[in-house]
Amino acid sequence: MPNGDNGRGGLGTVRNAVTLLELLADGPAYHQLTDLAERSSMSIPTVHRLLRSLVLADLAVQDPATSRYGLGPELARLSHHYLTRLPLVGAVSPYLAQVRDKVGATVHVEILVRGEVVYVDRVDGGTLGPYRESNRVHAALDTAGGRVLAARAAEEEWEHALRLTTPEMRGIAEKARAEWVAAEWLAHEPEDMTMPSEVAVPVLDATGAAVGAISADVPDAGDTEHVAAAAAYLGRAAKAAGRTLGHG
Repeated sequence: MPNGDNGRGGLGTVRNAVTLLELLADGPAYHQLTDLAERSSMSIPTVHRLLRSLVLADLAVQDPATSRYGLGPELARLSHHYLTRLPLVGAVSPYLAQVRDKVGATVHVEILVRGEVVYVDRVDGGTLGPYRESNRVHAALDTAGGRVLAARAAEEEWEHALRLTTPEMRGIAEKARAEWVAAEWLAHEPEDMTMPSEVAVPVLDATGAAVGAISADVPDAGDTEHVAAAAAYLGRAAKAAGRTLGHG
């Protein structure tokens, strides 16, 4: 997302700071100043000035041993406050334990942000196996919930999702988008064996927009009977949550 050095004040400064935060979130935990300048297409002095401001605000940190920069703890605090106020979480949370008990597996709540699916709530099933992750963010098209949400999203968000996947997956997704939009649920078994297979359904607000997804881990995405049964429970919870959102 190159921005150059334009817009030194106001919106330009904010836009450039956001660009740096996105670059800090991509790849390793810490990044060199010169690498950030090259990737952002901003000058080294501009990047250094912005990083100093971000560090002062605890939105970024600088490793004293290497002088490299990473994301700061203030982002975790802001994220927590955002999630506690997110209507989707409040609407879905009363149903998660019930769905978990019905499907016998971990249940997640997901949202779509700039082409990535973010897992914002969860209720763990009895057997976690190797898949325990306290926080999960994945390229949207690598997950069932992400496909549910990306396919229904506006064109700009759909393009974000396409940019984060492989050329092969992009071709598949472009051909399958209409089918994904029409489907009541989607199941997916990821190539990454450290990730569980899942089935997901959209949560629709009063306008019919998909504001999130509810998913459940499944042992085999190809077991249509089991997946459909899990999807039915997820769908009931999603409709109940949608009604709550409609009244909010």
